[in-house]
Amino acid sequence: MKLATWNVNSLNVRLGHVIDWLQANPVDALCLQELKLPDEKFPHQALEDIGYHACWAGQKTYNGVAIISKAAPQDVQRNIPGYDDPQQRIIAATLADAQGMPVRVISAYCPNGQAVGSDKYAYKLHWFEALQQWLADEIQRHPDLAILGDYNVAPTDADVHDPDAWAGNILVSDAERQAFQGLIDLGLTDTFRLFDQAPKIFSWWDYRQMSFRRNVGVRIDHILATPDLAGRCTECVVDKTPRGWEKPSDHAPVVARFELP
Repeated sequence: MKLATWNVNSLNVRLGHVIDWLQANPVDALCLQELKLPDEKFPHQALEDIGYHACWAGQKTYNGVAIISKAAPQDVQRNIPGYDDPQQRIIAATLADAQGMPVRVISAYCPNGQAVGSDKYAYKLHWFEALQQWLADEIQRHPDLAILGDYNVAPTDADVHDPDAWAGNILVSDAERQAFQGLIDLGLTDTFRLFDQAPKIFSWWDYRQMSFRRNVGVRIDHILATPDLAGRCTECVVDKTPRGWEKPSDHAPVVARFELP
């Protein structure tokens, strides 16, 4: 089973990119973030035309998440249960692989936080607390679970192009990294770090100052998996190719392969 995540920074703008990428990379499920369109505008027919199902939680202008999958999604959950939040940041579904093995897949668009100490930063940390509490229950119900998305956290200095320049800033502050570690402490594994990786592999590059060309980026898009699932992960890579396309998202897809029994 192949799972992928991609913050597309407007599905309306980049639907063609998503379709082209899926046809070249026929993953079992692709988790999207920053749809930036309401539910009724979601292009489900275009995805059905290439053989994919979808479930989504849309929002006009901002946010929005989706799971595009070969298998029909089951037991779909929008948002974090019991957490009152108008922002559409979570969609979860159970998917079956070719042998019928169920895997719980969650697409997450974690808050950016804007600036350390701001109201949006406080919201981000509170949101992560709610996510951790919910995931603890989800993991008990679903031993094979993967949560994929834009976490807006670079977990270590190895995930930042210039740690000294970023020190103490948003995406890398101690509190944000502790929030990310709280998810790891649930038993989840950052699948990218299961493997030897070349230095300075990132998943997001600013549009400004030729950041992508200069590889001035951060790794904030992650695929976390429960122990059994992580134990069957055979690969996790960042596909930089779409970042070089015309009018790209500022994020690149991250892809993990799992050998399910």
